[in-house]
Amino acid sequence: MLTYIIVSLLIAIAPLASRSERMTNLIATLFALVQVASVALLFVFDRFDMALLTIFRTDTLAVVFHVLMIAVLIFSLIHSSSYLRAEKVTTRSYNAYYTLLMLLALSITCVYYSYNLAMTWVFLELTTICSAGIIYHREFEQSLEATWKYIFVCSTGIAMAYLGILLLSTVAVEGTLDYAALKSVISEGNPLYLKLAFLLIVIGYSCKMEVFPLYTVGVDANYAAPAPASAFISTALVNAGFVSIMRIYTLYASSEVFAWARNVLILIGILSLAVGAMFLRRTNNYKRFLSYSTVENMGIVAIGMGIGGVALWAAVFHVMCHTFIKSSMFYHVGVMRHVYDSYSINRIGNYMNINRIGAIGIVVGTLLLLAFPPSPLFVTEVMLFSEIASQGRWWLLILMVVLMCVVLYAIWSRSLRLNYHSNQDELHLSEVNRRLSYSASVLLLIAVAVGIWQPDMLKDIIDSIVNLQ
Repeated sequence: MLTYIIVSLLIAIAPLASRSERMTNLIATLFALVQVASVALLFVFDRFDMALLTIFRTDTLAVVFHVLMIAVLIFSLIHSSSYLRAEKVTTRSYNAYYTLLMLLALSITCVYYSYNLAMTWVFLELTTICSAGIIYHREFEQSLEATWKYIFVCSTGIAMAYLGILLLSTVAVEGTLDYAALKSVISEGNPLYLKLAFLLIVIGYSCKMEVFPLYTVGVDANYAAPAPASAFISTALVNAGFVSIMRIYTLYASSEVFAWARNVLILIGILSLAVGAMFLRRTNNYKRFLSYSTVENMGIVAIGMGIGGVALWAAVFHVMCHTFIKSSMFYHVGVMRHVYDSYSINRIGNYMNINRIGAIGIVVGTLLLLAFPPSPLFVTEVMLFSEIASQGRWWLLILMVVLMCVVLYAIWSRSLRLNYHSNQDELHLSEVNRRLSYSASVLLLIAVAVGIWQPDMLKDIIDSIVNLQ
């Protein structure tokens, strides 16, 4: 693991010394190959579920989300090159962007593999620093505002999580904050301290998972950052927040306050779903629109975690599939932006006649995002609703259905407006890059394939993740 971190770090900062965009692209390709090789070596040498450097562990949860991150990273690197060239940025700015994106990927990977409560906190804070540079990349007034807001709110959230970690450390044996060590003694902790610790940590990490209450920083970050980076932030970084909360969730499974903790997640999920439904109807920007969709989807995930049982299995599967769908949608919107030079929902339209493959990709992506068959999200939501009904929580089922109907109307109406309504903005047809639209659609095809067929290996992987023993 140390070799991986050192090599990845050296490659990530190499673009700062590069004198050409071509060389930077080669360095980025090398970085992606190192990520692929690191996972491949785990399979070749069967290094699963092993401790590394005392603070990392190659468990199934970490490896699966690392693989997902690599998939999104490769597409983000490809799309970023075309995006930045169309923006006519300087070579210096081009290199800085790639350095920050690769450093963010390395920080997120460390979050995935971290098996120490304190080090997870440290690596999440590192993602804040890297993300801030990417958010400010476009250097306009709103990006500066979004950057400072992101730093301030994320730092506040991480500080709250730190207080929770301090409370949780009261049960630690010999000061160790290893998750496994904490799990063996957490049942002996003071219930009040455990409740406060869980609440503070989950609220603090909500800025990364993009759920209530600190979801706003993610929305502003995705609005200000370049579209390929927004795809990465809205999936890989959100997944880092989910993994961090999932580890706390697993840790609390053997404590007497676990039922209380699950109710907290249900409440957070409902509020996130409500926020998504409300703001999806009000926003007038396609990138903010997709960001609020992330809040809504992560709200569903939080509810699944709170319900437990089959719903927990569905929640993990939902996050995995959301990664493919949401990243693809951001890539498509990035291509769209260079056609209209705008993200304005009320002004742009007729996309079906301008870039047909891109428009079809957005329509398919919208249907998958709304959980229409063969969307994998349809599978997860049916499982979630079934588990809620089996527990007799009809009030929750009815509330979710009502809010999701609002979401369905908001998302589908915006998709129709983009593709078929008349356009009011100036067009830049020379910027239409249909090859990028095709590449973004590959991720949607993967999502459809998983929605139609879940292989036994995938089911076993998720079973391993949700095993709370």
